[in-house]
Amino acid sequence: MAKRHSSHIPLSEALSEFIQENKLQKGMDRVDTREAWVKLMGNGVNNYTTAVELRNETLFISLSSSVLREELSLGKSKIIKMINEELGKELVKKLVLR
Repeated sequence: MAKRHSSHIPLSEALSEFIQENKLQKGMDRVDTREAWVKLMGNGVNNYTTAVELRNETLFISLSSSVLREELSLGKSKIIKMINEELGKELVKKLVLR
């Protein structure tokens, strides 16, 4: 953080600078997306979720229940909207349930 000469900067600012400088944002976005899925879907869905993976702008969700997969696929656009709102940015453009 050589850019700053002041020793008093907020921790959040220091962290976001560190994340940007070290190209960690993609990893943070993956973690945040996984947490958003868990939070928004609740235990019912999470018990059947085997994997949550964000690749580029596509969110891949692996589910162990074909019935649940069918049910969730009906609300894909709503799920994408909810996750992006939770994240506070348009991170997910496409949802793939498998």
